[in-house]
Amino acid sequence: MSGLFTLGIGALFKVEKLNLLKIFAVFISLIGVSLVSYSDHLSGGVDEEVPSSALPAPLIGDILALLGAIFYGCYTTLLKFKIGNEDRIDMSLFFGFVGAFNVLLLWPLLPLLHYIGLETFEIPSSPVLWIVILLNAFIGTFLSDYLWLLSMLMTSPLVVTLGISLTIPLALIGDICFKGFMPSFRYAIGACLVVLGFLAVNTDAMKEAKEKDQEE
Repeated sequence: MSGLFTLGIGALFKVEKLNLLKIFAVFISLIGVSLVSYSDHLSGGVDEEVPSSALPAPLIGDILALLGAIFYGCYTTLLKFKIGNEDRIDMSLFFGFVGAFNVLLLWPLLPLLHYIGLETFEIPSSPVLWIVILLNAFIGTFLSDYLWLLSMLMTSPLVVTLGISLTIPLALIGDICFKGFMPSFRYAIGACLVVLGFLAVNTDAMKEAKEKDQEE
């Protein structure tokens, strides 16, 4: 859903040019992600029963996912709208402020969540856990966010949004190579559609870049 909102919000703020190829790429990628998600749901077994008075967990998850997609579309569009290109931002200063805001505004919430019982807060108990956390912080957070922001400023919010979905086919390749996992036909088709959507939006992005160079 992030691609759909990114395209819509981007077109609203003149960050993205709305055309048939981009719409096709977004819906193809959305169909692919839906097929993969449905395949995972079928292989996940039967969900546990919940009280009838409570909201179903899948419904709450869908609502949160929808809100996350909307906020993501607003976030990427706002960055592109305000910054424009990579020459207008100091990456070290930008991520320094992101880290400072996290430490000052989010870290103090952890003891509070631990106190009220919503989230357990504890120090890692072994060196292996420290190594895993530090590697994840560097590769999975800093490096990935740095490359994401740089690529978004060099291309467009829609390109990087659909590019994030490539984690699906890449994860599938990893599962096949290292775990011997054999995907279902539905799962494989969904992964291929995700790749097709990304290639389609990149074709349009390169066409727009050539037209922009010719105008200049």
